Amino acid sequence: MTEKLPYYVHCVTHLKRDAKNGGAPHKPILLLSIIRLFEKGIYTNNHIHILPELVASFKSNWSQLVVTNHHPIFAMPFYHMSSELFWKLIANVGCEKWIESKSSMRSLQNLTTAVNFALIDNELTELLVQPESRDIFKISILDRYFPETKSNYGNSGNDDLPNVSILNEPSEEYRRKIIELKNQVDENAFQEEVFIRGGLFKREIPKIYNNTCAITGLRIDAITNVSMVDACHIVPFSEGYDDTLRNGIALCPNLHRAFDRGLISISDNYEVILNKNFVENSSVYNLSQFAGTKITLPNHLDFYPATENLYQHRKRFSF
Repeated sequence: MTEKLPYYVHCVTHLKRDAKNGGAPHKPILLLSIIRLFEKGIYTNNHIHILPELVASFKSNWSQLVVTNHHPIFAMPFYHMSSELFWKLIANVGCEKWIESKSSMRSLQNLTTAVNFALIDNELTELLVQPESRDIFKISILDRYFPETKSNYGNSGNDDLPNVSILNEPSEEYRRKIIELKNQVDENAFQEEVFIRGGLFKREIPKIYNNTCAITGLRIDAITNVSMVDACHIVPFSEGYDDTLRNGIALCPNLHRAFDRGLISISDNYEVILNKNFVENSSVYNLSQFAGTKITLPNHLDFYPATENLYQHRKRFSF
């Protein structure tokens, strides 16, 4: 496979870019971010999904390396990388025609709606999983596109996501900062920040519940990166702008859906309540079997679901 290395080094050092203002840095920054996620083991195959970790790495690398007057819009290089031979966009079902519209792909929200993942060459993937060839790619990209700032690369540490301490803030403080941010930056930047913070929320909530569904006790330890537990907002983010840990609960996917649709809720005593406005057939999967069950709570009281948030959930669905 090493015989393919010179070809792909040539590819990544001869990217098709807008030549204005010294050349657009977006594609090189995206490639460095993808390499970082291969280093962390987050990417292991040729499916490049749009992950919060990738967007966070893109923003981190941008802040370290880019000094020209360009706008750090993540969606642009992820979409326009399809002009390179090694990159192909795979659309979500029903969005095949949508991704042909370049103007609609400038926002992260539209990109994630339309695009399932990017498919890269198998040969390139095999090189990216090897530390030696990854280092050659990094050095080549940095030397070619960022000769003056390459010494700054990697100064953010190992984790580009925000520090988890932001999820421990009081809800009102967190909400105030999010609204303040929304009023300060453009819509693209705000979408990216929300996407990144949401990724941190999805990562940390299962952790504080020991990767266990709070209602069923379901927990699966897998060799591969498989999770059967979701991070569920108690008050939807779109309503409360709240990603703090006390606005989250770990639930398996079917109960996450039931909770989001108001079929079940949780009392101030942390017991499961069933909505009376639905009927279910007799089954071992009945929601009614959980009525009155006390949920499993995190080990630390500071992480318990806020009773005010549980009240808002019950109020929303008229429990």
